[in-house]
Parts: sequence; C-alpha cells; structure tokens
Amino acid sequence: VELVESGGGLVQAGGSLRLSCAASGRTFRNHAMAWFRQAPGKEREDVAAMNTWSTTIADSVKGRFTMSSDDAKTTVYLEMNNLKPEDTAVYYCAARWGNIPQRLMRLDEVEYWGQGTQVTVSS
Repeated sequence: VELVESGGGLVQAGGSLRLSCAASGRTFRNHAMAWFRQAPGKEREDVAAMNTWSTTIADSVKGRFTMSSDDAKTTVYLEMNNLKPEDTAVYYCAARWGNIPQRLMRLDEVEYWGQGTQVTVSS
C-alpha cells in the first residue's frame, strides 16, 4: 500500500491544518490507519488511530485533533485545530492489514508508512 500525504505547512499558534493521506490505487477498508508524529529529538508517537469501527485520539491532542475518512475509504484525514508550537513535527500516515483493538497503534504494528509531511506551528 502506497500512502501519499499532503496538507502540512507553517501556521501560527491557534490556527488549523488538515492533513490528508491517500492510499494510492486502492482502499483501506481492510486496514487499520493511524497518524504518527515525530518532533526533533523525540520518538515517533501515534496521535490518532482508526480501525473499522472506532477512532482513538491521544490524550495530548484530544479535543483539538480529529481523524476521519472519506466514504470510499481511500483517504484519511487529520483535522488539527488550536495548534500549539509543541505540535511542530513531521506527521506520518501509517497502515497495517487488519484491525487493531480500540487504542493507538504501536510502532511495531505499522506495516506501511507515508513519506511524512512537515507541520510547523509558530508562537
């Protein structure tokens, strides 16, 4: 599965961005999907995950970030509102065949990665 991300950029604190991740040439109906981020000097962390029946959002971004998909299950989105400078990171789309329990995705569960998109939040 090829994952192609878009939508990153530079935004002021308090602003919003929407990231998109398209599964090139196929759907992800049988995949669990997730958004990870990695800030400089920090480990890559999952901020949102979606299986076929639920979505889980990390506590650090809950109430500000929302993960969704289109009806055709070809694109997933990460809507980010009230962005903070600490949200600055490279954001990665991730996928694995089959479902995961209703929780965030672990790094060792990821089978496919997108190329990453930079999100920079200025204060």
